[in-house]
Amino acid sequence: MKRKLTALALALGLTLSLAACDSGTTGSANTPAGGNSESPAAAESNTPAAESDMAYVQDKGTLIVGMTDFNPMDYKDENGEWIGFDADMAKAFAESLGVEVEFLEINWDNKLMELDTKGIDVIWNGMTINDEVKAGASVSEPYCRNGQVVVLPADKAEDYQTVESLSDLNFAVENGSQGAAQLDALGLSYVAKTTQADALMEVASGASDACVIDLLMAGAMIGEGTSYPDLTYTVQLNDEEYGVAFRKGSDLTEAFNSFWKDAYDAGTVMETATTYGVQESVIEK
Repeated sequence: MKRKLTALALALGLTLSLAACDSGTTGSANTPAGGNSESPAAAESNTPAAESDMAYVQDKGTLIVGMTDFNPMDYKDENGEWIGFDADMAKAFAESLGVEVEFLEINWDNKLMELDTKGIDVIWNGMTINDEVKAGASVSEPYCRNGQVVVLPADKAEDYQTVESLSDLNFAVENGSQGAAQLDALGLSYVAKTTQADALMEVASGASDACVIDLLMAGAMIGEGTSYPDLTYTVQLNDEEYGVAFRKGSDLTEAFNSFWKDAYDAGTVMETATTYGVQESVIEK
């Protein structure tokens, strides 16, 4: 009798086990096409909202700004804090998103790669809007006018007033910059430097005859009362506009455009621009 009860118990256990397996099979059959068996919470992570660049930045709590040392747009004060027209406005934009700002000096030639790989969240450093940038990033509406200018010692300026006169000069220029693009277009040779500030120092030291930098930087850095009183600029090689770059399809682009318009209407943009002497370059909104 005892053996019969044991056999009956084993049979009952096997039946329940098979029923449980059948139940699992039925659940699998109801899985959506493609085999996606995510829970509702996991499935929700694939919604457009989760792919929002703004949500990504707000979730991590920081907006990482890719830039270089570029007075008057981004540079350090005596306390080592980043200031400048772009830096101050980046702080205000980050505040509007409810996050902290973090400035990261980058190799300007790698700016789009840094953006794509999320090493940074935005390129904001007096960035010229050109075809390369527009192809690789989502670009804001332009906010400043600029141009590339030839900088050289003031005592030599008289001899270099035209594009044609520049052919015998040895240039320094920031690698990957619009200045480098202008020299390439003219077929002029140059030594590539890490930043525009480095290119200026090349000229000041006599290592190079001239450099090509942004007009806004020239206005802040050279001439009487500046860091380089013996330098001046002569030829302006082009006209261009500055923009801010985000990842392709980023919803931060429209957020920036709205922020900038509101800041312009409130007077914040022009007040900040006046602080750094770039008010004449700001594009009216």
